[in-house]
Amino acid sequence: MKPCWSCKGPVKISALFCPICGAVQGPAAVSHFQRLGLELSFDVDVKRLDQMYFDLQRQLHPDRFAGKSPKEKALSQQQATALNDAYETLKDPLRRADFMVHFHGVDVLPEGCNLVVDQSILIEAMEMREQLSAVETLADLNGIAKHSKAEIDKVIADLSAAFGTQDYVAASKLTTRLKYLQKMMGEVRHVRAHLMT
Repeated sequence: MKPCWSCKGPVKISALFCPICGAVQGPAAVSHFQRLGLELSFDVDVKRLDQMYFDLQRQLHPDRFAGKSPKEKALSQQQATALNDAYETLKDPLRRADFMVHFHGVDVLPEGCNLVVDQSILIEAMEMREQLSAVETLADLNGIAKHSKAEIDKVIADLSAAFGTQDYVAASKLTTRLKYLQKMMGEVRHVRAHLMT
């Protein structure tokens, strides 16, 4: 609990509004999962995530604060920004995995360059780039894209299992691999655009 900035009454740490005076509260230092009222789990029910997010955003719509004090307008904007960040993080499997491994105290380097821990990821990335540089037709490219998509789906399933068994070191390695695979998909899109011009 924390005191409401307006009436000093008790407010739950993650509450948007004071239950006594109704004043919007500033965003609390809580996890993205807590902010959206979800259980800490890699396996997010995307439909429920969307519903929670849109319900909360409706409560923070700027029209609701048109006649409020500048402080309440600013706090509602801060809440909306924190909700957007939480939603964007939890909606995307890579960002969600990255958030969760950091939450559990395991580091994944920002660019996925966890080379000391797992050289096999670097070797796989180099091989994928070599295949991509040799592409001459859209059919070849589609084959690489299909393979990369299947690998992404497999890594996401493996991440679910790793988080489920609380193997955060394995989850960290998988998150690094997912970063490389998604980067590869970005390169596939770039090559596709080049082939189609």
